[in-house]
Amino acid sequence: MDLSTTYMGLKLKNPLVPSASPLSRSVDAVRRLEDAGASAIVLYSLFEEQINHDVEKVDHYLTTYSESYAEALSYFPEPEAFNNLYAEEYLDHIQELKKTIEIPVIASLNGVSEGGWMEYAKKMEQAGADAIELNIYYLAADPAVSGREVERMYIDDVKKVKKNLGIPVSVKLGPYFSSFANIAVELDNAGADGLVLFNRFYQPDIDLETMEVSPSLVLSSNYEKRLPMRWIAILYGQLRASLAATSGVHNAEDAIKMILCGADVTMLASVLLRKGIEHLNEILIDFQAWMIEHEYESVKEMKGSMSHRNVAEPAAFERANYLKILQSFR
Repeated sequence: MDLSTTYMGLKLKNPLVPSASPLSRSVDAVRRLEDAGASAIVLYSLFEEQINHDVEKVDHYLTTYSESYAEALSYFPEPEAFNNLYAEEYLDHIQELKKTIEIPVIASLNGVSEGGWMEYAKKMEQAGADAIELNIYYLAADPAVSGREVERMYIDDVKKVKKNLGIPVSVKLGPYFSSFANIAVELDNAGADGLVLFNRFYQPDIDLETMEVSPSLVLSSNYEKRLPMRWIAILYGQLRASLAATSGVHNAEDAIKMILCGADVTMLASVLLRKGIEHLNEILIDFQAWMIEHEYESVKEMKGSMSHRNVAEPAAFERANYLKILQSFR
């Protein structure tokens, strides 16, 4: 049985890739992920705010309209707190992992403004990273900024990062675009080697006792896989870029559905944070058992067989599915 797949030109032994999470902060934990069957590792993100470049631009993007809510200002570190020490530690971590593990290391760079933080993509490559995951985490809160301007920012960021790199670059995206298929094609044309669907925008909550806005981390549920599954099925075969599924992958069945829709890899984190690193091996064993039971000889044979272009009723991924679901309640 051939479990191998190719992601952004990287040959991987299977499609299971731990996504960016605190699990990758420890060399020992990454080694355990490799032993449990991980075919590559996406490191925790290095944030633009942690790099001592263009502090004024960072401050502008992050504090737009925040003056309206005094409490919100407390979430941002003072500019003098930004320094290169954290970034240098990140580069050292890449180097240490490359000495320790054999699977590809994908560094994660998280930013929003146009500036010097992008230079760290080259430093990540020099440190030994096999690829870069570019996580553009931007909440368009300014009503004066059009959707097209937001899209142009994403496209320009990809072009700038790709310009001086010899390793592949993926873009981790949120679903909040007026025409997601179009921005996917535009990013593909801009040189993105992979698209990671979808980023989760963590929402704040309100503490009713203190009457303050509070940050809140809620791990994903496997229901959330349906959104990336639909868009991967629609985009399969229309892009040069690889497709990675993330959000809501909690078991072998979730991973299998993503592959059937056309994903090259499936990324997971929440389930490993809940159940432990070694649970990855159980998912891999169940994945293989399903392939044997359904007489698939390779992941390549599975990939895209349930995509928009290959299913008997492509409308199931579109508006007709919405109507059918509502009518089913009669």
